[in-house]
Amino acid sequence: MLHTALRVSFRKRPHNPAKSKFLSLLLSSSALLFLSACNTSPGGTKSSIRVVAAENEYGNIAGQLGGKYVSVTSVMSNPNTDPHEYEASASTASLIANAQIVIQNGLGYDSFINKLESASPNGSRINLDVQTVLHLPNGTTNPHLWYDPYYVASMSKTFTKDLIKLAPSHKKYFILHERNFLLSLGKLENQIRTFKSQHKNIKAATTEPVADYLLNALGIDNVTPWPLQAAIMNGIDPSPEAVSLELNLLSARKVKLFVYNRQVTTSLTQSFLESANKNSIPVVGVYETMPTPGYNYQTWMGAEIKAIQKAVTKHFGTTKL
Repeated sequence: MLHTALRVSFRKRPHNPAKSKFLSLLLSSSALLFLSACNTSPGGTKSSIRVVAAENEYGNIAGQLGGKYVSVTSVMSNPNTDPHEYEASASTASLIANAQIVIQNGLGYDSFINKLESASPNGSRINLDVQTVLHLPNGTTNPHLWYDPYYVASMSKTFTKDLIKLAPSHKKYFILHERNFLLSLGKLENQIRTFKSQHKNIKAATTEPVADYLLNALGIDNVTPWPLQAAIMNGIDPSPEAVSLELNLLSARKVKLFVYNRQVTTSLTQSFLESANKNSIPVVGVYETMPTPGYNYQTWMGAEIKAIQKAVTKHFGTTKL
C-alpha cells in the first residue's frame, strides 16, 4: 500500500501526426445516431464492473459504453488545473488496487498508473493502455491521443471486448452501446469533413501540440516551430530563436488563429496570448482534461471544432468552453 503521494512525470514527445482515417472505416455517415450527454458513472450496483480511468475523457467514454453495468472513477477530472502537476494519493492507489479495468493513455503521459499497479499486483486486473491498443511505438511524438476520434473509436472496441470478457451475460447490451457510440462519432466525422472541404491553406500557431491531431484532421497547418511546442509541453525553456519565430507569426499575422492550452499557462505562453490579442488574431483555448459538467467526449470535441470554425470564418475567439 502506498502511504505517500507520487508526483507524476509526464514524458511528452515531439509530434509526428498520424493520418486520421476516421470513421469511414467503421460506418457510413448516412446512419447517424447521436448519444445524449452521458457523464462518468460513479454509481451502478454492487456487481458493477469497477473501472478506473486516468483521464476523465476516457472515463466518460467508459461510462457510455458500459452504461448501468459499470462504476467509473476518473483520476484526473479538473479542467482548471495543470494535469502535469497531478499527484497520485493513497486514495488513488486504493482505487487502482480494487479496479477490474484500468484505462490509461500511455506514451508516458500517465505513467503514475503503472507505478500504482506495480504497488498492488493483480493478475486478473485488465489494463487498457490506449498506446498499446493502437500499436503506437514509444517514439510516437504527440501523446494527446484523445484528440483523434479514430483513435478513440479503436479504443472503444477494445474496451467493449474487455467488458464482455468480464460480464459475458451482458454481451448484447455492451455491443449495442458500442454501436451507438461509434455511430455518434460520425457527427464529428461530418464536422471535420465539412470544415476540411470548405477551408484550405489555413495556418495556426499553438503553444503545445494538445489539439494537433484534430488540427491535422481539419487540414490546418500548425506552423509553430516544433522545438517550441516540445519545450513548452515538457516544461523547459525554448530557445530564443524559437520564441522569436513564434512571436513573428503573431505580430506579422501569418496565422488565422492561435490555439493555446488553457490548463498550462506560463509567463511565456501569456506573452504569446497577449501578442495574439494585440494583433487581432482570434484565440481558441483547448483542454487536456474534458470540461465538466455539461459535456461528454463527443460534445466536447464538437465544441472545440465549432470554436476553431468560428475563429476561421467569423474572426471570433473562444478562450473558454
